[in-house]
Amino acid sequence: MTRKQLYREVAAYFRQAMPEAKTELHYDSPFQLLVAVILSAQCTDKRINQVTPRLFEDYPTAEAMALATPEVIYDYIRSVSYPNSKAKHLVEMARMLQEKHGGQVPQDMKELTALPGVGRKTANVVLSVVWGEARMAVDTHVFRVSHRLGLVPPSCTTPLSVERMLTKYFHEQEIPDAHHWLILHGRYVCTALRPKCRTCGLAHLCKTQQDKTPR
Repeated sequence: MTRKQLYREVAAYFRQAMPEAKTELHYDSPFQLLVAVILSAQCTDKRINQVTPRLFEDYPTAEAMALATPEVIYDYIRSVSYPNSKAKHLVEMARMLQEKHGGQVPQDMKELTALPGVGRKTANVVLSVVWGEARMAVDTHVFRVSHRLGLVPPSCTTPLSVERMLTKYFHEQEIPDAHHWLILHGRYVCTALRPKCRTCGLAHLCKTQQDKTPR
């Protein structure tokens, strides 16, 4: 099977298995999604969704959060990973949004990644989820699943190289969904320590499973 054929088979499976794939983070605006994604770095969406209701109730907009201090924001997010640095980034990010973008989240990769705490992965999530752009955010789940399935070769050793390969072979219109397909598959099926290979609907296509099969 060629790589192109593999992508078509994988996409066909996910379209049936996850017809409405979407982020599991809770948010009501582009700003709130940006905050949630920043907080989710090296932390579970479940934990973030436990933290953000109170945070968003008191600081629902960039204008409101820009008036806070990192010490105040820390009290809201103290249970997430790296709360000190994330609190600082959130306040600085909100202030920059107010000063340079009128409190609105920009629809531009360069402007997004200029914001404190916002890297390429976070920017890709926002551009994909909010505006439906063909952006592939590569987190640990996407990186792992892509390699295990054989969607990318072992030579793709960085998130950027994986992103480029995935956006090359997935059809442009399916990339926003493909981002969620791979994340959710990695989160619930192709897990890091104990992947559920016996019940995986992609086992017959999986390069890792094929490599384990005696010849």
